[in-house]
Amino acid sequence: MDEKMEEDASYQQLMMDDHNHNNNWEANADAYQEQQQQHHNHHHHHHHNHHPSEPALPEPGGGTPDHHHPKELLQRCMSVNGGGERVPGAVHREPEPEPMASKVTLNINSSASKFLMNVITAEDYQRTYWPKLDSAIDQLLTQSPGDCIPISYEQIYSCVYKCVCQQHSEQMYCDLITKITSHLRRVSEELQVSCPDAYIERFNAALSQYMGALQSIVPLFIYMNKFYIETKLNRDLKDDLIKLFTEQVAEKHVPTLMPLLIEAQSTPFKITPSTMANIVKGLYTLRPDWAQLAPSLFSKFIPNILPPALESKLSEYAAQDQKLQRELMQNGFARGDQSRKRAGEELMFNGSSSSSSSSSSSSSSCANARGYR
Repeated sequence: MDEKMEEDASYQQLMMDDHNHNNNWEANADAYQEQQQQHHNHHHHHHHNHHPSEPALPEPGGGTPDHHHPKELLQRCMSVNGGGERVPGAVHREPEPEPMASKVTLNINSSASKFLMNVITAEDYQRTYWPKLDSAIDQLLTQSPGDCIPISYEQIYSCVYKCVCQQHSEQMYCDLITKITSHLRRVSEELQVSCPDAYIERFNAALSQYMGALQSIVPLFIYMNKFYIETKLNRDLKDDLIKLFTEQVAEKHVPTLMPLLIEAQSTPFKITPSTMANIVKGLYTLRPDWAQLAPSLFSKFIPNILPPALESKLSEYAAQDQKLQRELMQNGFARGDQSRKRAGEELMFNGSSSSSSSSSSSSSSCANARGYR
């Protein structure tokens, strides 16, 4: 009798719990499982101590209710014992899926999802990003000074920035060096087959074109230079690219170029002064020690190449100037008549002298008329 009263009390408690938590039953799967386990353990214990003559709970008659009745929930909990046997008189139902299982969603932060969507793989870099950079570098390396090329500097700058952020700096640097090295090798081969008369002009064109391209390439790769080359390699992108021209072009052609420059210096206007100045300054920028190959030539465009002048050698300096003047005269540059001034100045001088003489004669006549001596 006590056991029956205890079971009735449990039943009443279950009804109250179901009434209070009916709205939260399907929203919280963990709470439902925990409550189901508690009911199972509680009724399993009473099942072993239950008197055989005690009647079982009646089954619900006819039709499925619109909502789970507390008595039906109790029967569901009592339908399975510890060994998996069915309790006589209890309703056996197939286990329903947990309500929260269908509601589980992957909660990803919006910024994290955006980052995952914008991940640049190595394959994306090779297929999409580097071809854009490769095409732009080609146009910059082959453009003539002053030309306007149809590329978007904003897009190229953005590509470099994204690749640096996605840890492709090392690969991008290697691709850039390989690309420019290949271009400079072609330039060197073209110079080798140039005729001597056009050699200086073509070398000057190649040097000017490359230095002009660096003024655009270096700013476009500024992020790679700042966050990879300067940080990890302890170098500078512009210095590396200038060194490439020195190794791939200049060092191979200086032995041929320097005698032609010295010969052109001795022949006035064989090449334009601007071409000579650009080549000499460019070679000095690439390697300052090349100035020692032709000090007199470099000293005309670069200061402090020759040693400082000494007072004891003034006579030697004067002799060198006289020698230069003689060479110019031999090449057709006559000094002309230095004893007379230019015709315009001579007329001005004669006019002023005649006017001054006439004024002095008139003043003297006036003085004689007044009796002054």
